Amino acid sequence: MDIRAGLLKGDKRAAARLITLAENGDEDAVKIISEYYHLTGKARIIGITGPPGAGKSTVTDKLAKLLRQQNKTVGIIAVDPTSPFTGGAILGDRVRMNDLSTDQGVFIRSMATRGALGGLSKAVHDTVRIMDIYGMDYIFIETVGVGQSEVDIVKLADTVVMVMVPGLGDDIQAIKAGIMEIGDIFAVNKSDREGAERTATEIEVMLDFNRTTDFRPKVINIIARDNDRVDKLLEAIEGHWNYLCKDSNYQTRKKNNIKTEIIGLINQYVVKSIQNDNQSNLIQNMVEKVYDKQIDPYSAAIDILEKVSLGKQQS
Repeated sequence: MDIRAGLLKGDKRAAARLITLAENGDEDAVKIISEYYHLTGKARIIGITGPPGAGKSTVTDKLAKLLRQQNKTVGIIAVDPTSPFTGGAILGDRVRMNDLSTDQGVFIRSMATRGALGGLSKAVHDTVRIMDIYGMDYIFIETVGVGQSEVDIVKLADTVVMVMVPGLGDDIQAIKAGIMEIGDIFAVNKSDREGAERTATEIEVMLDFNRTTDFRPKVINIIARDNDRVDKLLEAIEGHWNYLCKDSNYQTRKKNNIKTEIIGLINQYVVKSIQNDNQSNLIQNMVEKVYDKQIDPYSAAIDILEKVSLGKQQS
């Protein structure tokens, strides 16, 4: 299969194959993505996050169907928990979106977290780019469920939708420090339940308290299961995009995200280089020296970096 030709011709199998290569860390995937990187930047990237059980998959499903009615193509990256047995994704989200999987204008990919801090692995970034090159108009990234460290989505998405549910109570206070600040839109799902209006009011109050920009995130009560007010949520997403297009800070934010990604890739390359089989004796020798108090860990790390760098220059 000619992945390059297939990708540009809209061959879903070619795109899927390239994503698999990226997940496996294949160097060919990096080469192809690099070659066509100039074609990225056209898709709108929407992050869907929130606590487990909030209905993120249903919200994503309904939003995708609304966009398909507008003849927009949609990519969906469902970040699932990692299977403890295979290391792959537990395909719960793909099962729930089964009717979308037969739509030629929709590309669904379930991906494992693979232990990535923040809930997003490097392969998720690669997959976004592949779907962008492939020609998706919108790309949804549905996270596995929030936690204090799972804020990586803001570094990748143009718009972050926080899906909440009634009855969280003090949990809203518990998660606000790490999560509430990243939401561009708040959707209170399952609003037919008791306490929905109270939950929305609590979020509004917290947004007023934590407000740091001139943009005021919208809080929308929805019942995604019944497709109730999901159209209003889509309108809010479009409204946020219009705001971004006028916001002078948006370019700065994107550049900062690129800087963060580059630094992260450098860290990965350095660690991979140090963990190379050829360097195993070097690291073990340093371990012994630190254990015997002949050298401290800080000096050992610097020494390893210098020797690995020197080895690369000599080769």
